[in-house]
Amino acid sequence: MKPLTEKEIRTAFVNCTKGEAKRLSVPRDLADRPWDDLDFLGWRDPQAPDRAYLVLASDEGPVGIQLRSSGAGSWQTRRSMCSLCVTVHTGGVSLLVASRSGKAGQQGNSVGAYMCSDLACSLYVRGKKDAGVGSRLRESLTLEQQIERTVANLAAFIAKVTA
Repeated sequence: MKPLTEKEIRTAFVNCTKGEAKRLSVPRDLADRPWDDLDFLGWRDPQAPDRAYLVLASDEGPVGIQLRSSGAGSWQTRRSMCSLCVTVHTGGVSLLVASRSGKAGQQGNSVGAYMCSDLACSLYVRGKKDAGVGSRLRESLTLEQQIERTVANLAAFIAKVTA
């Protein structure tokens, strides 16, 4: 992924108002991110732990979505699989919900998916971050195919948000 500027990130959001995008907490360490190993930029808001953000590069430019996580529950201690990168975690997967864009979102419609709580899918797929024993299933797919699957899964989720 090519490095993104704060301005590019703020203008990428499709499911929040311009005011909300202006106020959201953008990571301060953008220059230090491992951009070559990222397929998308994902982060949690340090001031509001129930908020998360994802920005995916597309042919039309970056597309960002604002997410909310549910409160902590007993289900979080179970082994769960991220629907984006297929990494298995014990307590490291959260249901993240995005308001749909446009009129559907204004009416309260949303879509959700189980994702790595730290949104580090790209690093798990590449083996740069370890989620513990048994976290990455043995697959016949090449690394490149696993990366493509992760990006395709996120693109499909974003398509649901913008539909």
